[in-house]
Amino acid sequence: MTEEEELELRRAALRALLAKPLLTAEHDGEALFKVRHCERELREWLTRETGWRLHAEVEVARLFKTAPATADATHPARGRSGESFGRRRYVLLCLALAVLERADAQTTLGRLAEEVLTAAAEPDLDFSFPLETRAERADLVAVVRLLIDWAVLRRVAGEEEAYLSAAGDVLYDVRRGVLSTLLTGVRGPSTVHEPSFEDRLAALVAEPLPDTDDLRNQALRRTLTRRFLEEPVVYYAELTEIERLYLHSQRHAIIRRIEDATGLIAEVRAEGVAMVDPHDELTDIRMPEQRTDGHLTLLVAEYLAEHGTATMPELHAFVRQAAVAHQSYWRKGVTDPGAETELLADALGRLTALRLAETSGPTVTALPAIARYALDEPTIKESR
Repeated sequence: MTEEEELELRRAALRALLAKPLLTAEHDGEALFKVRHCERELREWLTRETGWRLHAEVEVARLFKTAPATADATHPARGRSGESFGRRRYVLLCLALAVLERADAQTTLGRLAEEVLTAAAEPDLDFSFPLETRAERADLVAVVRLLIDWAVLRRVAGEEEAYLSAAGDVLYDVRRGVLSTLLTGVRGPSTVHEPSFEDRLAALVAEPLPDTDDLRNQALRRTLTRRFLEEPVVYYAELTEIERLYLHSQRHAIIRRIEDATGLIAEVRAEGVAMVDPHDELTDIRMPEQRTDGHLTLLVAEYLAEHGTATMPELHAFVRQAAVAHQSYWRKGVTDPGAETELLADALGRLTALRLAETSGPTVTALPAIARYALDEPTIKESR
């Protein structure tokens, strides 16, 4: 293999980990092979530039990222139909993982449900889950299917639909090798005793404070590199003064190392930096995108780029007008009374996740990067 081919293989392996920090032989065989082939180089780069740990075995590779912001709710876990997980599903997921940690090599959905019910009955949890309705069974099934997608569970026999209709059960293998790699964080949860939920969440990812100039500079470099790799846009205004000063002197070096390792291309503007993926692989939200929701998101982006700020009533009116104008191309029901509420919520969720807009109460404000979606007057060149 030539040096250029080795470089491309390392880039592909790192990109695979950044796009999906949990790779399994069952679902990601080719990517896992690349990671294991380049494991030593990847581990060295990740340790040096980000401080993230890499664990790789025959069956699984896990990149232990550190959450850049514990209050960011723009990229939730989702069910197979695209619905976001709510509090109940997240609690069920945590309870299911705790139960599976003590489970046999095989378990059934019915047995898992019983043990989750027992765990949910703990008075300190302040959580009620009687599992009496189809909706409650659907929440548990959504959690189980997420664990299947993560390869924590492997279906042996049966279907979840049978359990939903109370007509059957499902048998699973428990993949302990994958289960043991799920938990990430600087501290173990059992060592966290802070009083509030926010404090406990912060304690899970809090890193030791560096006590020398070299360690402080290293921590700054790692923090900025993580943000460039994780966030769609890094705005200078959102950095601390120390981070801005360090980035001012080290920006070219940091960006060059990221570009060399990943193949991403830096777009540097007056307001900040975005690492652009020319292959369009390292994102779960795309702009522009086809179909109704993608088209509407682009239209809302254009509207905000032109107006700067808008109120919710103004945006609802705009969505209603757009639905009438494009109803022959969009899905059915977009002109129904009240349909604009859900349509706009989806569009703003995408724009917020991409750091193109932010919502505060009834007002939506465009962020600088949304300017790329502004429309300008066409320029007509004279013919010779």
